[in-house]
Amino acid sequence: MKQRFHEQLDLFVHQTTKEGKQECGDSFYFTATDDYFICVVADGLGSGKFANESSMAVVSLVEQNHQEDVEVLMKRCNEVLAHKRGAAVSIFKVHFKTREFVYSCVGNIRFFLYSPDGKLTYPLPVTGYLSGRPQVFNTQRYFYEPDSKFLIYSDGFDIHGAKSLLKGYRPVSVIAEEIISTHQNSADDATFIVGSLL
Repeated sequence: MKQRFHEQLDLFVHQTTKEGKQECGDSFYFTATDDYFICVVADGLGSGKFANESSMAVVSLVEQNHQEDVEVLMKRCNEVLAHKRGAAVSIFKVHFKTREFVYSCVGNIRFFLYSPDGKLTYPLPVTGYLSGRPQVFNTQRYFYEPDSKFLIYSDGFDIHGAKSLLKGYRPVSVIAEEIISTHQNSADDATFIVGSLL
């Protein structure tokens, strides 16, 4: 699914479900206003129905409260996962006017931000997962340049060489097709979102 999602953003999203499962344990949501773009990727522990239940609980909360700060959303996502299986969760918010990226993640979801000057930013996630237990968050802030690209993906993809994937001026659709053709995986739920900030 490719779309010019916003006048300041091109996106390509791809998701597959673990072979033999009816429901995907990964969920995602994104939206944009005049001021910001927000995206969440949640990977429910395991696969199937209960993994889907956990990841969808996270996505629903962010969808209903996307105006909140990233740190607040992470805490609320943790709370909504009490008495559920749990999930790895990554949320980031892009503020268009200040060109600021705010990012937080708990668990095995990878994120890369690549700027046109060749700088690759890879914030390390907090290990573990959200499950309602007390959790430390590490919310990080970055400034980005026009034509920067980002890639976020769940652990169903094993992507090496993110910098070489994102470098240059290739459109996100071409990058996405390369990921799909080179890193496809049916052994786990798998999601990636690649975008270009215009």
